[in-house]
Amino acid sequence: MRHNKHHSSLGVTREHRKAMMSNMAASLITHGRIQTTLTKAKALRPFIEKVITKAKQAAAKTDKKDALHLRRLALSDVRDETALTLLFNEKYKEFVNRTGGDTRSYKLGAQRIGDAAELALIEFVKADDPGYKKSKGRKGGAKAKAPAEAAPAVETKA
Repeated sequence: MRHNKHHSSLGVTREHRKAMMSNMAASLITHGRIQTTLTKAKALRPFIEKVITKAKQAAAKTDKKDALHLRRLALSDVRDETALTLLFNEKYKEFVNRTGGDTRSYKLGAQRIGDAAELALIEFVKADDPGYKKSKGRKGGAKAKAPAEAAPAVETKA
């Protein structure tokens, strides 16, 4: 069975893709936001959020062996020790109160000069950012009142 086997191939080999995701994740951790193509940003999002989850779990562990194990698992994904040290020691505090959605990507609406690839900006969501409020469904405001106001009362002469 091929359940859960789909990943964005990005037109490169598996080894190249793994190295590219590692380098982009290290840059995102170091700088906080990076500009890349839209497809790479979409592929980077689940990759970096799994690493952030490992950092949050390592901070919550009281046993140092478990925390070290999670750090080593993250190091196998992001192969930059300085970036991981920064994430595991300082940056994880921004994501402790969040249950997910640690990154956000924006379409820039511009295209790269060489190959006209659509550009995007991917960044970490700040700790105090509330995000967007979900609507509770269709509001009974303007659309519900419009038909009642549109039908005028008919006067009859008696």
